Amino acid sequence: MHVVALVGSLRRRSYNRMTYDAAVFLAPSGLTFAEADIGALPLYDDDVRVQQGYPPAAARLRERIAAADAVLIISPEYNYSMPGVLKNAIDWASRAPDQPFKGKAVAIMGASTGRFGTVRMQHHLRQTLVFVEALPLARPEVMIPFAEQAFDADGRLIDDAAREAITAQLQAFEAWVRRLGGG
Repeated sequence: MHVVALVGSLRRRSYNRMTYDAAVFLAPSGLTFAEADIGALPLYDDDVRVQQGYPPAAARLRERIAAADAVLIISPEYNYSMPGVLKNAIDWASRAPDQPFKGKAVAIMGASTGRFGTVRMQHHLRQTLVFVEALPLARPEVMIPFAEQAFDADGRLIDDAAREAITAQLQAFEAWVRRLGGG
């Protein structure tokens, strides 16, 4: 089962990139991951799409989402919501017709240095995913609070509760994708 991943932080050593690495490591053997680059996307401008077509980075993103069995989104929370780079990626990918999120299983994870571990970002992201007709996994949720304590100096996830949450979510996600007819 092929999963395309969108990481909502562009920082090379972000806690959310470390969370992605942990997810790849902890995933059941039936899931394979590939990250889609969302940092190369221009700011969304529908005049560009209408007059010139999709920019190459946006066309690649749409193709990768369409070809995947499922999508994993791992993102920090910025100002109580999702980062602009993630919203921008969703905006480019979700233009009709043939928007690739429709009917696609999605799992969400996030890590934050704060106490709430991306709960508000995940709420806003779920609202957006419902509108684009994606099918987000409801539970279990992965929200890693106090991320600076959850990872060691080499970027490895050392928090047992977070490891268990990621493992449980990915097992449930694999079953969710199969239930929806993917993979």
